[in-house]
Amino acid sequence: MGLKGYVIKRALLAIITLYIVITLNFFIFRVLSPMKDPSSLIIDPGSMRAEQIEILRNLWGLNRPLFPDQYLLYLWNLFTWNYGLSFGQPPTPIAPEMSWRLVNTLMVLGAAVIGTILVGIPLGLLAGSRRGSKTDVSVIGVGLFTWGVPTFFVQILFILLFSYGWNRWFGFPLIAPFGVISLPPPQDPLKYTLDVAWHAAGPIITLVIAGFGSWALYTRNMIVDALTEDFIVTAQAKGVKARDILYKHAFRSILPPIATIIAMAIPGVVTGAIITEQIFSWPGIGAWYIEALNIGNHPVAQAVLYNYAVLMIIANLFADLLYGTLDPRIRVGMRR
Repeated sequence: MGLKGYVIKRALLAIITLYIVITLNFFIFRVLSPMKDPSSLIIDPGSMRAEQIEILRNLWGLNRPLFPDQYLLYLWNLFTWNYGLSFGQPPTPIAPEMSWRLVNTLMVLGAAVIGTILVGIPLGLLAGSRRGSKTDVSVIGVGLFTWGVPTFFVQILFILLFSYGWNRWFGFPLIAPFGVISLPPPQDPLKYTLDVAWHAAGPIITLVIAGFGSWALYTRNMIVDALTEDFIVTAQAKGVKARDILYKHAFRSILPPIATIIAMAIPGVVTGAIITEQIFSWPGIGAWYIEALNIGNHPVAQAVLYNYAVLMIIANLFADLLYGTLDPRIRVGMRR
C-alpha cells in the first residue's frame, strides 16, 4: 500500500469515526439523559399557554419524531456549523456565542500549550544530554513537583501572592485576579489590548508552570534512551560533534512520538481548561460546557463535544500522516 492508499484509508476511517461519535453524542443526550424530554427543562407548563409551549417546541424541533427528524436536524446544525438554538428564554443562536468564547479559550489555552512545549522540551533535552548532572537532577525534581501539584492549587496560590498579596504590599496587583477586561474597559485600542493581555497573563503563566514538567520529563526519558542506541554509538565513534549527535540524531529519532503528543494536545485547547476558566472567571468554552451540563442545555453541550471530536479526529489523522514524514521506516512500510 502506497502513501496515497494509506492517506485514503486513514481519511475514511476518520470520517466513519466522526459519524459514530456524533451519533452517540445525539442519543446520549436525548435518550439516556434523566430528562428524556428536554422541553421539561426549559418550559414551565404552569406559566405558559398551550400555544406558547407549542411554538417553543416547534422552534427547537421537539415536536417532531426523535428519529429521523430530530436526528437529521441535529446533523444539519452540526455540519453547517450553525449548532441551532440554545435552550433558554429567549432562545439564542449558539454559533455567535461559541465564536467569542472560542477566541477567549484559544487566547489562553493556545498560548499555554505553546509555552509548555517551548519550556518543557528544551529542558528535557538539556537534562537528558547531561544525565546524572546537577542540571538533570534539578529538572527531574522541578518536573516531578510541578507535575504532581494540582493545577488549581498553583493558580489559587498565584492569585493570593501576585494579585491580592502584591496589591497589599505594593499598592497594585501584579496580575489580574479575574475577568477578561477591566471595568470600565479602556477606550484606546492599545490600552485595551494590553489590559486583555494583563488579564490573560495569570491563566497562561500558571498553566505553563503546571504543565511544562510533564513535557520535560517525557522528553528527558526519551532522549536518554535514544542516546544509548547503536546508531548514536556509531556516530560517536565516527567523531560526530556532540551537538549534532544530540539534535540531528537523537532528537530527530524521538520526533514522531513528540509530534503525536503535540497533535493530541491541540483538541484540549478548544475544550478549555475548565477549572482554570472558573478560577480566573475567564468566559471560555470549558466553563460554558460545564454550565450547559448543569442546566441541561443539550444543544450547547453537543456543539462543544462535536468540535472536540472533530479536532481530536483531525489531530489523530495529522499525527498518523506526520509519522510517515518524520519516520522513514513507516514510509518504507507504506510502499510494501
